Amino acid sequence: MATLNVSIAFLFLVGGTCQALRWLSKRLLSPGARGCLARELAGSLQLCTSCLELRMLMEIGPWGGGFGLDVVLTLLFLLFAVHGASSDGASANPTVCVQEFLLLESSLAATAAKLLAQAVGTGLGWAVTKLFWSWELSQLHFIQNLIAAECSSSIRTALPHAAFVEGTCSFLFHLVLLKARHSHPIWGVPALAATATFLTYTAGPFTGAFFNPALATATTFHCSGNSFWDYVQVYWLGPLAGMFTALLLYQGNIPRLFQKNLLYSQKSKCKVPKAKVTAHLEGDEPQQKRKGGKSKPEPRA
Repeated sequence: MATLNVSIAFLFLVGGTCQALRWLSKRLLSPGARGCLARELAGSLQLCTSCLELRMLMEIGPWGGGFGLDVVLTLLFLLFAVHGASSDGASANPTVCVQEFLLLESSLAATAAKLLAQAVGTGLGWAVTKLFWSWELSQLHFIQNLIAAECSSSIRTALPHAAFVEGTCSFLFHLVLLKARHSHPIWGVPALAATATFLTYTAGPFTGAFFNPALATATTFHCSGNSFWDYVQVYWLGPLAGMFTALLLYQGNIPRLFQKNLLYSQKSKCKVPKAKVTAHLEGDEPQQKRKGGKSKPEPRA
């Protein structure tokens, strides 16, 4: 239990530091592009450090710490929920930035700047977590520090199947995200957190279930077992294809590429029901007759 307390304290410290960075960015930076980039950097830093720590607990905890998978999944749900509630609009996920670009909600320059901020935040999160592990404050961190230098790939299945798994996770996540955009945060944030937790638990044994290119790059690209191109196919192209498919299915089109709806027919919203038209015409007919009956024949001389 002491090991778990150390990890929880680290998660609280990271969350508090990132929240302080968001507060400082609001106080010192303009609310436009600079503030958005600062939020993306803080969100990516928080998400990367927290996920790395929880993945360590998930892999070593059951046999090294004596606690079950239910504890890790509970912490994982809380992590995603806190991230969604405190991110202040930051996604910390490159596929979400590309989705906003395809929805005409972000320009090319703004999207590129967000991706750069996410890369910096994720790299910084990886470095901070490695430094924390090197202190070996608990038995699990001591074990993790020993095996971190010789990590193995998170791809534990055939390459096409791994790409399909990451694409499917991204597809389901983005479907829920597109739906949650139009709902109240009190419902949308727990729905996204529950979806991410379920996907991590289900697909984790096959690929690690990142469905986040930046997070996967910091976590597993440096590990042996697969080539760089293998990682690109699984952790970059797979999630992007899943996001593209989810957006096309939800919208019926890709606004950035074409305006015509390819999947759903759009009917006119101003169409008048036939019953009202008929009643209107029948109501006009007697009035015309009454108007015609008012004319009197001229008297004969």
